[in-house]
Amino acid sequence: MYTLKKSLGQHFLKDENICRKIVAALGQQQFERLLEVGPGGGALTKYLVDLPGIDFRAVELDAEKVEYLEKTYPVLRGKLIHDSFLDVAKPFDQPFTIIGNFPYNISTQILFRILEWRQDVECMIGMFQKEVAQRLAAKEGNKTYGVLSVLVQAFYTPTYLFDVSEQSFNPPPKVMSGVVLLLPRKEPLDMRSEKSFTLLVKTAFNQRRKTLRNAVKSLFDPETLKDDIFNKRAEQLDLQAFAALTYRMNGAMPPAPEPAPDGE
Repeated sequence: MYTLKKSLGQHFLKDENICRKIVAALGQQQFERLLEVGPGGGALTKYLVDLPGIDFRAVELDAEKVEYLEKTYPVLRGKLIHDSFLDVAKPFDQPFTIIGNFPYNISTQILFRILEWRQDVECMIGMFQKEVAQRLAAKEGNKTYGVLSVLVQAFYTPTYLFDVSEQSFNPPPKVMSGVVLLLPRKEPLDMRSEKSFTLLVKTAFNQRRKTLRNAVKSLFDPETLKDDIFNKRAEQLDLQAFAALTYRMNGAMPPAPEPAPDGE
């Protein structure tokens, strides 16, 4: 068999009902290429390798688990990438789906890596610590709404699928878990630039208890800061409001005017 390595944050899923629910959620999506992150002992993998007509690959850092998986599921030979997900090159050159029971100690980093690859990641179904899962799906006005919520939702629409009990794992973690689905936004968010948007959001939430006027004053000129919107706090702004503000930041060029109708 294999050993559990606390240093890698390993908590292996053992609840077959949860495994089937995750695979069922995956089955609602259309995809041709699938990447599993952190297959570990193969709880999900044993279902995924049987999916017909799918180009399947998996990323696993633990050499012992790679050896175990290849012996247990010979079909995986040549499909396992022995590396950290945070270090691998993009495994497909065409759109693909990501699935995984993500290591909780790097789950936020995993999400930002997915954002880097967002042009090709057409779907993600992942298990996170429940607090992180809730932050992903949070809307403005919610105390869990923050930097992660806004930056992910700028490009993906999240759906919180279901809770997962601590007892579904070996060893049980100290927290509940949650499974989230991410699908690309149907309409792109109109922002000055991703760099401006990220800077604004991180600066605003860095002092989330302050009004925007105080939290982001370094990013706007004094006249702009007189606007009533700056009386609000970061958690009160929706994505569209953050995006619109990027056009008013210091150094921003005004949006290009709409072309005039013929005859004007």
